This record gives sequence, C-alpha cells and structure tokens, in this order.
Amino acid sequence: MSTTVVHVLRHGEVYNPEGILYGRLPGFRLSELGVQMAKAAAQGLADRKIVHVVASPLERAQQTAEPIAAQFGLPVGVDERLIESANWFEGKKVSPGDGSFRDPRNWWVLRDPVTPSWGEAYRAIAERMFAALHAARVAAEGREAVLVSHQLPIWTLRRYVERKRLWHDPRRRQCGLASLTSFHFDGAKVVGIGYSEPAAHLIAISPTARTAKGA
Repeated sequence: MSTTVVHVLRHGEVYNPEGILYGRLPGFRLSELGVQMAKAAAQGLADRKIVHVVASPLERAQQTAEPIAAQFGLPVGVDERLIESANWFEGKKVSPGDGSFRDPRNWWVLRDPVTPSWGEAYRAIAERMFAALHAARVAAEGREAVLVSHQLPIWTLRRYVERKRLWHDPRRRQCGLASLTSFHFDGAKVVGIGYSEPAAHLIAISPTARTAKGA
C-alpha cells in the first residue's frame, strides 16, 4: 500500500465590499489580504511533496492555487467538482441577524434544512467532492496533492468521510479562510484527517473572516 495525502484548501479572503452572498457568481477575486493568505498557505506546504494542484474554476480558488503551483513548478488544473455549492440566495445580501431568515417571503425556500431546500443537496456536494478527492489521490499516488475549494463543499466532504450526518450548524464548521483539511490515505482508504490554518495570523486581522459570504 502507498501513503498519499490530499490537502483540501479553502480559498483566501474575497474582496466583497457590497457584502453579498456571491456563491458561484463570476468576478469575485481575492482581496489584498486574501492574496497574502494564499501565499501563507503556500509557505505552509513548502516542505511537502506536492505533485498535483487542482482548483475550483472560480477566480478566488484559482488565485489561491497559483502561489502553491508556482512554488512547485506545477500547472493549476481545473475540476468543476470542486466548485462552490449552488444557493438560492446567491447575489443577495444575507447575513446572521439581518432578518433574512425571519422574512416570511423566504420561508418556503428555507422549509427543509436537511436537504437543504435553498440550495444544492448536501449528498450531491459530498459525492462530487469525494470523487474529486479520489481523482487527486490517484494522480498523486505515493506523494501529495492540493485541491482548492470552498467552505461548504470542504466541510461537507469531511463530514461525509467521517460518516457524520451532512446537515449541520454552519457556525460550527472548522474550515477557516486558507485552511487545510488534509486527508491521509493508505492505498485507497482514508486513515486520518488533519486540519491546520497556515494563515491564522492573517485571519485574526480580517474584518470579514467571520462573515465571509458564499465562501
């Protein structure tokens, strides 16, 4: 059996002055601080045996992958399976405490928190992310790969691998900006999951770290 590690990286902070849930909308790129977060993630992986780098097609994920790929002399691949989850509230201003979830006009959309009714099914997210994870494992067999994705897909993948229920409290996600959720394989079997925040010092000074939307 060969040992392989696939690091799943959340992108850095996004420039979003309007404070909307940007989801899959094009044109949302990293802020200046987000660029620094991407560099910090690359530095955190400097001593690893990275041979494969793939990212979501969205700009913020591609940007986050760039310094890692450059560091190892690799191209940045694109995998549609790593994209942000679809969400009915995309393009709208939605945040905890703003009343959006108490507005009767939104109740029908919010009727089912388990599937969920307002967006892509958790099961669908988990299955596409799991397929991307194993594709990266095969590509980096015996060494290490990096996948760059988004908070909800990454957290859903982790819960799926850990055989936990997929619906959850978003406030309890362990998936900070530019964080690494690392899946350790023995052959095709996941034998461990690690978590680290190489950009923690930058998250601490980010005004949007706790409220980043469509991340």
